[in-house]
Amino acid sequence: METTSPSNDIRTSSGTDVDHVTIAPSVLYFGTPVALLSTENSDGTANLAPMSSAWALGDVMVLGMGGSSHTASNLEARPDLVINFPSPEQWPAVERLAPLTGRNPVPDQKRGVFNFESDKFGAAGLRPEPSDLVRPPRVAECPVQLEARATRVRADATGSFRIIEARVLRVHCDPRIVVAGTHHIDPTAWSPLIYNFRHYFGLGRELGHSFRSQTPHPNATTSM
Repeated sequence: METTSPSNDIRTSSGTDVDHVTIAPSVLYFGTPVALLSTENSDGTANLAPMSSAWALGDVMVLGMGGSSHTASNLEARPDLVINFPSPEQWPAVERLAPLTGRNPVPDQKRGVFNFESDKFGAAGLRPEPSDLVRPPRVAECPVQLEARATRVRADATGSFRIIEARVLRVHCDPRIVVAGTHHIDPTAWSPLIYNFRHYFGLGRELGHSFRSQTPHPNATTSM
């Protein structure tokens, strides 16, 4: 692969040209929400795992995870899951889960970095609560919880990852982030935990809103 050395003449001021440099980053996490996925193990216990490759298409969530993921294996056999979205201040709980795996023995590619843990909720300091429509529990502390069922689990184009498509069956929200009298989440009251190049962030101030927004605010501008 042809590469170039970073230039010292990168102009970033508004209205000026920028001399781009070619880089080869090890990851492409440009800023995605963190989710905690609760699934059911073969013995009926719950597994809880953090992930940061999730996006929505209508009522379908598309999830991406490693090929040796215990969560993906669970979903191939038992498709029920809950997609829990933590708030920014809950990042330490997420990080406590990060080096743990529910697979025993630990897969070769994870050995020396990950450790087996059967009680993921306890290790993270989080509390499970019953779901309405699926078997895995919800994470009580997470402000947004999506009960869902995986409809497709397949390999990605490289064969290194697995892509899961999951139909959302029910949405649970902390009432403090819901616009009163509606089914809309208030974007000024809710901030997801963002994973940006392996660092944790919350959202900054609102810059504006799309012309399609159903929850506009008077102090924000519309998109172009």
